[in-house]
This record gives sequence, C-alpha cells and structure tokens, in this order.
Amino acid sequence: MKILYLTTVLPSQKRTGGEIASQTFIEALERDGHEVTVVGYQRCNSNIVKTNEIVVDVRNIETHNSYLYPILWIGDSLLKKQPYSSTKYYSQKYLRTVISLFETNNYDVIVIDHAQIGWITNFLVHHQIYKKCKIIFIAHNIEHEVYLSQCHSAKSHLSKYIYLREANLIKTIEDKLASLAHQVWTFTKHDAKYFYALNQQTKVFDLPSSLTPLNKLSQHHAPIKFDIGLIGSWTWKANLLGLKWFFQTVYPCLPKHISIRVAGKGAEWLRGEYKNVEYCGFVPDVQAFMAQARVIAIPSIAGGGIQIKTLDAIASGLPIVATPVALRGIFDYPSLVKVAEKPDEFAYNLVDLIELSRFEEVPSKLIEERFHWLNSRQQKFLANITGAINIL
Repeated sequence: MKILYLTTVLPSQKRTGGEIASQTFIEALERDGHEVTVVGYQRCNSNIVKTNEIVVDVRNIETHNSYLYPILWIGDSLLKKQPYSSTKYYSQKYLRTVISLFETNNYDVIVIDHAQIGWITNFLVHHQIYKKCKIIFIAHNIEHEVYLSQCHSAKSHLSKYIYLREANLIKTIEDKLASLAHQVWTFTKHDAKYFYALNQQTKVFDLPSSLTPLNKLSQHHAPIKFDIGLIGSWTWKANLLGLKWFFQTVYPCLPKHISIRVAGKGAEWLRGEYKNVEYCGFVPDVQAFMAQARVIAIPSIAGGGIQIKTLDAIASGLPIVATPVALRGIFDYPSLVKVAEKPDEFAYNLVDLIELSRFEEVPSKLIEERFHWLNSRQQKFLANITGAINIL
C-alpha cells in the first residue's frame, strides 16, 4: 500500500519518546512492504533527512527554544480558539505540502500521528478524502487527560486556566479525529477503552523497546560508574514533574554517598544543585549511559500512553525501580523491576537493589528472561501491525 504519514516532527533521529514511537510504526509498516512517505517539521539542529521524509519547515520544536514564536502561537491559538499544542504545528506550508502530495499521488492510507495534527481533518472532510482512502489515527496518549493532570497539579489560577483550556480544546480535536478515522491505534488498554467508545475499530499495540537487547547482553560487563541513572526528555512537562518529584521527595530519603547521574535535555537546573548528582545533558548513546549504572530509576507521576524509556530500561538488563505511572501499559514485566509509589518506598527499593548489585552480578538467567520478554513483545507488535493493515 501507499501510505502518507502525517506527523509533528520528523522522527527518524529518535530524539524523544514520541519520535521513537512514531519511527517504530513507520519501520514496521515499511517492513511489511508498504511505501511510506513521512511529512513533518525538521528540528533546527538536525540536518539528516531520510529519502522518504518531506520537510515542511525547519524550526525549534520545544517552546523554550523557540524565541518569539510562542507568542505568535499563543495569539493564533486564542484567535482561532484552538489548543496551543496544535497551533504550533499548524502552518500554510504544511497544508500546501499535503495538498501538493494529493495532487500528484494516490494514497491508500493516511496516518495522522498525534492529536496535534488533528487540524488536518477539516481538509480531509472538505475534500472528501476520508471517503477515498483509509485513515488511521495514532493516539500516543489521551491528550486531554495529560493536560487535566497538569491542571490539577498547577499552583497558580492562570496555569490552571491555561491547562484546562488546553484540555477542553484538544479533547474536541482528538474526539473528532477518532470518530472520523477508520482505525485508532493506541499504546495502552486504558487509552483504548476511551477511544473504543468513539470508534470500535480501536487497536492496542504493545510497543517494543527502541534498543536491541542483544547488544546490551554483550555489553553487560561494562564498568559501573554511578549508582542511580535517570534518563528522559525533561523538556516535556509530564516528565519534568516526575524528575522534580524524585529530587523533592525521594532524594532526601537516600544516603548521601549514593552517586546519581541524570541524562536528557531540560534539567539544567540540576547542575551544582546536589554534591552527589551529576547532570549529563543529552547523551547520544542511551545504552552506553544505562550500562554505567547499578540501578535505573523511572519516577514518572504524570503523562499518558506508554513510556519508551521504561521499555529501554528493561532492555538494558539492569535492575529498575519505577512508579506505577512509569509502568502503565506494561504488564507481566520481568524480574528485578520493582514498583513503588511512595517516596520512602521508592528510595528503599533503590538502596536495596544497589546493595544487591554490589555483591552479585545480575544472573545471566535474568538477562535472558529480559531478552525473551522483549523479543516476544517485538514479534507481537509486528504481527499486530500486519493484522490491522490487512483488515482496513
């Protein structure tokens, strides 16, 4: 089939969890022999574009790096009564690119990746395109639930208003998109239950890890350089809330001799804040970073969908302490994955696993268990993609 994949940011470089998830779907579709054309924005600091990717425009994606653009996006959002998170991805360039592609190509399937691209539905309805080809909506989260969660945790009345407005407006978009689509693809049973009420052709996909467990198995004896490792895209508010929760509530419960390293953009405020904490910023090799830790901590307290970093941590073969939120959508996880919701319990499990790792290596049997768990998840994901496309 000929597939047009409309997304926010071109995902092939896999900079964030969302991009990793998008690229995983694209590669699975290509593996089945489909011709996939990907449309999206390119990051300013990226100069690598795959042959099947079409660049709408080059821009900074994160709000804090976008100079005066956020002011324009906010103004546009207010004037058009659209969510801010959607307005920042709307442009006449994007629309003209899509129109041009439809004038020169006949597509069998359109994939709308993220609710933030949902504004394209007006074009699809106006030109009756949804009647000519199949539409798949990939819902990475229930977006309005994410913003409602941030609304509840916001301190000021203005912040609460902003997040509540965003939640209400993005809900309208994702509901309309789900109703229009021929299929809705979700990452968790929780999300699928919501969208199934709008579209009975809703599917759940167990995303695989973006890392190769075989590589990690061969690197398992890499030298340990620190006790606790945390990695994530901290520029995303939901992830940042979890990191701040860790340092505000879990960190005080930990012995001060324990060494901690944090990787990922958006946590520059950690530099020099704690004597036993080192902030590494963006790391090009996630596996290499994880391999240097005794234990991986995943302190998520907000967000939706599934966390790629949790799957990657499982692929690392290392002991893990995670919150229930971090393990959402992941069931029957392998050994040495501890779940803790309360700060003192989270800290206790970290210390316990650190001490365990000091006196004994992770048995090869447990590493093998991780590999089989991840491999099974990968095969199931690929089979489900094939099955879903075949019944469109």
